[in-house]
Amino acid sequence: MSDAYTPPAGRAARGGAGDLMGSSASSDALKLLSEGLAEQRNRLVVPLLNRAVVHIKAHEPEKAAALALEALGIDERSGIGWHILAIAQEACGDFTTSLSCYEAALKLLPDNPDVLTNLGRLAFRMGMHSVAEQLFLHVLSRKPNDAEGINNLAIAIASQGRQQQAIAVLKDFISRHPTYSNLWNSLASMLAEKGDIENARVFYREALRLSPRLARARYNLGSLWLDTGDPRSALREFESALKRPLAADEKAMMTMSQGLAQLAVGRLAEGWRSYEARNDIQFPESIYFAVEGPRWEPGQPLSGASLLLVGEQGLGDEVLFANILPDVLESLGPQGRLTLAVEPRLATLMSRSFPTVRVEAHKTVGVGAHTVRLVPALDAGDFEIGCWSPMASLLGEFRGRVEDFPQRAGYLQPAPERVSYWREVLASAPAGPKVGLLWKSGVLTRGRGRFFSPFEAWEPVLRTPGVTFVNLQYDDCAAEMQLARERYGVEIWNPPVIDLKQDLDDVTALSCALDLVIGFSNANFNLAAAAGGPAWLIAPKGVWTPLGTDRYPWYPQVRLYQTAAYAEWEPVMAKIAADLRAEFSAGGPGLAPAGERK
Repeated sequence: MSDAYTPPAGRAARGGAGDLMGSSASSDALKLLSEGLAEQRNRLVVPLLNRAVVHIKAHEPEKAAALALEALGIDERSGIGWHILAIAQEACGDFTTSLSCYEAALKLLPDNPDVLTNLGRLAFRMGMHSVAEQLFLHVLSRKPNDAEGINNLAIAIASQGRQQQAIAVLKDFISRHPTYSNLWNSLASMLAEKGDIENARVFYREALRLSPRLARARYNLGSLWLDTGDPRSALREFESALKRPLAADEKAMMTMSQGLAQLAVGRLAEGWRSYEARNDIQFPESIYFAVEGPRWEPGQPLSGASLLLVGEQGLGDEVLFANILPDVLESLGPQGRLTLAVEPRLATLMSRSFPTVRVEAHKTVGVGAHTVRLVPALDAGDFEIGCWSPMASLLGEFRGRVEDFPQRAGYLQPAPERVSYWREVLASAPAGPKVGLLWKSGVLTRGRGRFFSPFEAWEPVLRTPGVTFVNLQYDDCAAEMQLARERYGVEIWNPPVIDLKQDLDDVTALSCALDLVIGFSNANFNLAAAAGGPAWLIAPKGVWTPLGTDRYPWYPQVRLYQTAAYAEWEPVMAKIAADLRAEFSAGGPGLAPAGERK
């Protein structure tokens, strides 16, 4: 996942291409399975497989798998039995076993388009997009007018970066067959990814006109409302979509987005409960925490407990959610013990900031199509715990209302000697107040870039006289710095001998040596703000992290600048430029000079 306010992406899964494909457990797919059972020769297995299909429809894949296995014990050459077992195992989240079962079904049912389609979907879910594309092309060679096959093919193409080709495939088919609602839904989502919001909204509504009960289109329309800054309209769509019968992965995805919308309008208690769907194994981008022992449950007393909190999602999220750590320590009391597992680059900073906490590094690995997070020191038996939890699962306990956010400016402690060092280094930079800049995320895939302004929008800020801008932006940013130099005559000063992506302890110290940090919410912005330094945050309208307020409760010293409407960056940048002049002009109120701050 990603930075602290990943657009309800999906946190990135929401609105992603995988969400637009049909499901092997959809009513249409299961209808075809039932029709196939009528041709099954072994009369002993038919009742078992029929019951398995019923359990799949009822979202009970474990029961379906057991019945399919029983049927295969009677007739191991039942291709449809292997097909049903594959669908059930996929619904259970066991993609590896499911893949083997699809392959067994295909050997017994060569070139069966339904098996090929479902195998293609599974390949797509496992990240094998080019394989999925070839499978869907094979299906379409046998069924050229199959709308679902066209839909799946377009999604597989788009997921390999060929969006225009995918859109052309959909438009061509729709021009000849305009009544397939799911194709309108997919086309709308691809246009939304490109920033064509108005046409996307029109096409979602056309999908719903054709199929008013199409929950996926209802959900995607809600996602569009959320992305464009109208969480209340988004909530209405999400709540409507969640009333429909849904596959487990769709329900988890929609519940997660509903939670983000609830948080965005300030309904924190409900929002944190819905937000737990991110840990549902069926959520498309869930992380499986490979931690043994009882998991902490909401309402469970913490006093005297030995608790392990595991950082989750992206690095910026780990920093943001650490807002609760002082409260957790207070609740544990003198007899309690807290162990914190964080991204390795954060370990030194967290150890210094919370000296009574045992800090370990977590490790994230891919296992098949799943993301697994583990704590190697725990697996090695270096320590024991009483219970554990993903860090954000305690937000409902400590941040159930906006009023529960403390008015403390900073909870991370950079190394004092490194702050002093950077103040000396900054003194050698060009004269004037030193203002750190952050203008993009390290994750700009799946349409995420539209939640960050184009660099050109920074022009009025960069032209502020008398200010020395300091680069805090990690990853390759040479093109933007060259543009600033050549077009605006502004040299963004690069701090020497520091890796802005890896040396996070030093990045935090550098941030605290600056007079101000301005930028979007990426990992380095969160480090600067969590250390208590002056910071101005730029955010799109409707983003969830302000929690329905006009400020930023996570960091009370942060000044929030939000767009008034979708992608309207110019007024925000003009306001920042004016405020920057006012802060640092002669006789202006100014900010506390870096040398006078702790």
